[in-house]
Amino acid sequence: MDLVAADRKHLWHPFTQQQGWVEEAPIVIEQADRCELVDIEGRRYIDGVSSLWCNVHGHRHPAIDLAVKDQLDRVAHSTMLGLSHRPAIELAEKLVEIAPPGLTRVFYSDSGSTAAEIALKMAFQYWHQQGERRTRFISLRDAYHGDTIGSVSVGGIDLFHSTYQPLLFDVLHAEPGDVADMERLLSEHAGEVAAVIVEPLVQGAAGMIVHPEGYLRRVRELCDRFGVLLVCDEVATGFGRTGRMFACQHEDVAPDLMCVAKGITGGYMPLAATLTTERIYEGFLGRHEEFRTFFHGHTYTGNPLACAAGLATLRLFEQERTLEVLQDKIALLGDLLAPVARMHGVLEVRRRGFMVGIELEGFPVEARAGHQVTLAARRRGAIVRPLGDVIVLMPPLAITKDELRRLVAITQESIAEVVAARDQQVPLAA
Repeated sequence: MDLVAADRKHLWHPFTQQQGWVEEAPIVIEQADRCELVDIEGRRYIDGVSSLWCNVHGHRHPAIDLAVKDQLDRVAHSTMLGLSHRPAIELAEKLVEIAPPGLTRVFYSDSGSTAAEIALKMAFQYWHQQGERRTRFISLRDAYHGDTIGSVSVGGIDLFHSTYQPLLFDVLHAEPGDVADMERLLSEHAGEVAAVIVEPLVQGAAGMIVHPEGYLRRVRELCDRFGVLLVCDEVATGFGRTGRMFACQHEDVAPDLMCVAKGITGGYMPLAATLTTERIYEGFLGRHEEFRTFFHGHTYTGNPLACAAGLATLRLFEQERTLEVLQDKIALLGDLLAPVARMHGVLEVRRRGFMVGIELEGFPVEARAGHQVTLAARRRGAIVRPLGDVIVLMPPLAITKDELRRLVAITQESIAEVVAARDQQVPLAA
């Protein structure tokens, strides 16, 4: 079977212009080993983006593999509508244990988008059942919370979202990092806002925009002052990416709702969760005929295999002292990126923990400079991914120091190649 031909004939890839896709030789991944991906030709690549920001402890980790296999011997899936099961219960208990204080209830779903969608619906319905008509949400300019209609509504990246504007509900957008602007919106719309939703500390899909120190704490204080719920979307920032288990813990912030996904299973299986407080949970309690139920669910809500992977992932954080070991690698990454920030053709390097955005400058849109850097990196043995002309690095937390050095060196060489080609007006290799 010609896999490449079959791909081009049948597949439609996410966030991909298919016309360009079929013009290039694709990489077809066959297997993986720790922090490397291996294609069908046997070529190896450092997984520089954690398979889209979700792999934590490396691919094919024996402990996670075993947990999923053991669960497979019991039951692969059982609905949580009217039933429960051990892995979902135990994982919920563990998530509450590691989450910011006050988050005591766990609602499972299958992706970051649905986790955010659930948080929005919970916030809206909570106020409705309190007898208050609060129909507005505040998010940040250039926000990204997923691709379902509700999560797109609170998004703020025009390139991704503007096409769907007729389908979306109206949202107020605050300037990122600007406390005064958030206060203005909350004041002008007092009594109307159900919740503020933010990506804490770092706006990932916006190009790794890092918020100023103390901003999240001030937003929490403003939400308290105006009686508004705070939703922290930790889908990208959670499970160690910023150096703490959750980004909001850097500023001792406990949100009213918290969305998690990606790293929750170590990058093994689709699973997400929306955590919330007893106050919000109790707002949905009532007699059957009051219809205060949260009418939302998914066929694979709390899938046992995914929950088993999640439990194994969280155990590894303790057994391998992942966050403790990570601190030296975070410091090393900062040192390695210092010369990259001074490169000709690099506007800025933005970073928090293991979340890195390297912004290029001086390229027209049609040059697809970020994409050209990723192709150059592939030729050197690394997978990185651009957000426009921002090169994203977000390797697995398990990456070794030597692998980290190699990843940054490949990225630096690839940027230099693309910038040199621009300056010399030399066509790049396909």
